[in-house]
Amino acid sequence: MRDHVKLFIPGPIEVSQDTFQAMTQPMIGHRSGDFAKLYERMMPKLQSLFGTERPVFLSTSSAWGVMEASVRNLVKKKVLNCCCGAFSDKWFDVSQRNGLAADQLQVEWGQPILPDALRAKLATGEYDVVTLVHNETSTGVMNPLAELAAVVQEFDDVLLIVDTVSSFSTVRTEMDKLGIDVLLTGTQKALALPPGLALFAVSQRAMDRAATVENRGYYFDFFEFEKNAEKFMTPSTPCISLLYGLEHQLNKIFDEGVEERFARHAKLNAMVHAWAEKHEIEHFAPEGYRSMALTTFANTEDLDLDAWNKRLKDEHKLMINMGYGKIKGKTFRISNMGDETEETIAELIEALDATYPGAK
Repeated sequence: MRDHVKLFIPGPIEVSQDTFQAMTQPMIGHRSGDFAKLYERMMPKLQSLFGTERPVFLSTSSAWGVMEASVRNLVKKKVLNCCCGAFSDKWFDVSQRNGLAADQLQVEWGQPILPDALRAKLATGEYDVVTLVHNETSTGVMNPLAELAAVVQEFDDVLLIVDTVSSFSTVRTEMDKLGIDVLLTGTQKALALPPGLALFAVSQRAMDRAATVENRGYYFDFFEFEKNAEKFMTPSTPCISLLYGLEHQLNKIFDEGVEERFARHAKLNAMVHAWAEKHEIEHFAPEGYRSMALTTFANTEDLDLDAWNKRLKDEHKLMINMGYGKIKGKTFRISNMGDETEETIAELIEALDATYPGAK
């Protein structure tokens, strides 16, 4: 029996012992040549995963820091926040708290943002920025990124900011090809690292827009990141131990092969879906719009989810998630992202079968 409760929640997820070990390397000065070499070594692999030739910036923050920074750096006229769950809805709140003119493209939780609805909003000419959560972690919906990005490309003066926090490295995200202006992610989900580090890249046209925006602040000013990244530095003190872990994880990803990693996530995701089908458990997200990193299931049998999770923890040292926000208790979520394998997902499924409180 393992000595800790293993997490199959949507984040933070399980961090492997080899990754923790990588993070124990000796500290270095964050303005030293050694730090610059560390950052420089990671840059090509980060750019490959982002699908960009632009520099990838390192932010010692959660992804929310960069989500707030993006609207603060780029919105001059009005932002359209695409809202389909807890985290995309919150982005609208963040926009308003920054004093920005903001509207919602709101759909029911569990439904995706669709191209025609986005096009209709942008055709009004009111907006100069769109925010989109690619993979809405609360609902398990994966929005059709390529199709939505193509719609934004129809409007020359509109910038697109995309949160890939729970989709990054589980499916391909091609920033440059899709014309995405800010692509951002965090480390605590599919990258299988502890929380505390965000990664993002910014298009040249977004930098051009930011140059015309006043009151960008300092900590999250895109130009501070850009001028420091030219020297493989960060604007302020970075979380060096997490960066050691990031380099380790990047090496693992490319040793496995990026395409093989995508295929592994798809296979593990399908294993979880097959378990649910056996128990006649319904998905919360519609077919064709489901995450490859996690699955949100509907609690149609009104199960005592807390009691179920307690059994998983007490008897198997495993944990899943009992829903989030206004659908907490009405849904439950199971992650398959990061370093998980067929063997570890099979172990989870065996424990789920042994403890499932519904009809079998």
